[in-house]
Parts: sequence; structure tokens; C-alpha cells
Amino acid sequence: MNIRNFLRWITALIVGTSTAQSPSAPPSSSAQVPDISTLMVVLRESEGANKKDAELRPLGKATATIDGKVVEINPAWFSLIGDMHIRFVYDSPATMRGLSEEDLKGLNLSPDQALRVAVQNIKRTYGKPHYRPWEGGLFIVEGNSPDLDSSYFLDLEFWQNLLRVHPEGLVVGVPKRGGLLFVPASDSTAVNNFRRGIAPLFTTSNNMRVSSALYLFNDTGWSVFQDPQPTQ
Repeated sequence: MNIRNFLRWITALIVGTSTAQSPSAPPSSSAQVPDISTLMVVLRESEGANKKDAELRPLGKATATIDGKVVEINPAWFSLIGDMHIRFVYDSPATMRGLSEEDLKGLNLSPDQALRVAVQNIKRTYGKPHYRPWEGGLFIVEGNSPDLDSSYFLDLEFWQNLLRVHPEGLVVGVPKRGGLLFVPASDSTAVNNFRRGIAPLFTTSNNMRVSSALYLFNDTGWSVFQDPQPTQ
């Protein structure tokens, strides 16, 4: 891939998947408990992290600004893999409200069980993921809501089905919320393009960025294929 095509490749993702983001409210224990059918999950960046396994681990307490005051919260956020973590949210037409750890416990679901329910809710509400050829030999994964395209990284069924077609494994990247990309691990040219392109795709995504790493999905599950890239 020459430099002109490389720049075109990056621009296609920045422009082609830009979308207005729904506001996200912090966890609130005083809000009415929504229907569990609105439980969903989003991927977000864990700056500076490089977790090597995909076991969910709670991130612990955080701070948020509520009514102009900085308060301590205990959100239902869990580290995932590489430089990514997940956040459980309730979906609504106007916003997504984050769950607290207490909210999650009230559902009588473990984090792994809640993740499976949330992914199924996304697929039922916004469609099952599909993919199409993109730039540089890569494929892009999409649903019916670009804000949640990156959440299809969490759809184990989708990746297992793809693995039947590509048993050598899949190299996957999530540089931004509307940009879930993959390539068969056997396509060395596309993999090399992906290695070079993931960092600029990530850094140019600004507040929509998710991960600067690449991941491998194969018959053993998820692993880090290329470590998160240093950013300025």
C-alpha cells in the first residue's frame, strides 16, 4: 500500500463512520429501575492499560460530576483486554444511563451473564452484526447503530461463526466506536497494513477512540496480537 492509499485508508474510517454520540449519564441509584431488555454494554478506552487476558475484572470506584459537584461513584465498569474496558448501560431514546455495581447486583446476574444478556439485547434492538469489505484488505463490522458497532467485539457467536470460515484466526481492531475492523490472520499483506494503520486511526478518532491495540481471535479465544501503541 503506497502512502496515498494509506492516507485514503485512514480518511475513509474517520469520515465514513463519523456519527453524533448520544449523551451518557453517570450511574444514579435514585433512577427508576429500567426493564432488563434495555441493558446494553459499550466499549471504552483504558488509557495506559495492556491487559493480556479477557477475564472481566471490576475497575472499582471513579468520580463523576453530578449537578455541578464532583462525587465518588461505583460504576459497573470492568477491564476487558488490552487497553479496553466495558461499561454496562441502560438504553433509552435520549441517552444511555450507566449502571452502578449495586444496580448490577440487583439484577442477580454475574458480570459474564450480564454481558451475554446485554449483547443479545443489542442484537435484538439494533440488529445482528454484518460485515463488508473495506480498505486495504480489511473488513468493517456494522449494525444498525454506529454508536454501538464497537460492542459487536463482545459478540462471541459472531466471531465463532467467522472462525469456521477462517480457522487460522482473525486479527481485529477497534480504533473508534464506529470502527470495528478485522482481517483473516492468513492475509499477511492486510495484516501488515493493519499493524501500521491502527495507531493513526486511533489517534485521529479523538473522543470517540477506543483502542490502539490489535487483537487475535482463534480457537483459544481472545489475545493481544499487537500491544497498544504509544500516542502523543
